[in-house]
Amino acid sequence: MKNIRLGNRAACPDLLRQRGASLLEGVAYLGIAAIVILGAVSLMTSAFSSAKSNRGMEEVSAIRTGVMKMYVGQANSYPAQMNAALAQAGVFPNTLNVTDAAAGTVKNSWGGDVAVTGSGSTFTITYSAVPQDTCTSMVSGASGWSSISQTGGASNSYPFPISPTNAAAICSVAGNAGNSIDFVSQ
Repeated sequence: MKNIRLGNRAACPDLLRQRGASLLEGVAYLGIAAIVILGAVSLMTSAFSSAKSNRGMEEVSAIRTGVMKMYVGQANSYPAQMNAALAQAGVFPNTLNVTDAAAGTVKNSWGGDVAVTGSGSTFTITYSAVPQDTCTSMVSGASGWSSISQTGGASNSYPFPISPTNAAAICSVAGNAGNSIDFVSQ
């Protein structure tokens, strides 16, 4: 029986040729890593969009609750411009940017204006610059409003719950300006 020493190069010629991964293995590894990273980025983008939609709906609901509390004994007399009074009373959620409480200047997370106006027994919360995908989610998931419409649009009143088709009609602006949505409550 022959004794093979571990230090003998002639006994293991295959081990000497294989020093690491081949070029094809390296390319395959990088390709798989790129696919995994792209999938993760796609999921994160979708999750952030969904989170902003949920936050937008929570903000609108919080404003509605604050307006109703503030004007509880004054039914049928919501003032035309309410932003300044609501900002000074701290009704707007902390997630909104109140740039000037005395003037009632409020911005949402997309940089659009948030305005609360009244007319007799109803008040309207206007949310501007809402991206189309987020707008559709916000509108189709809304409940408890008298009506929801695109600001200045011809499509005013849709029955609740608002279908995805009607939500798409309300949220028809796809550009950087975004959609402006009117939430009307009593």
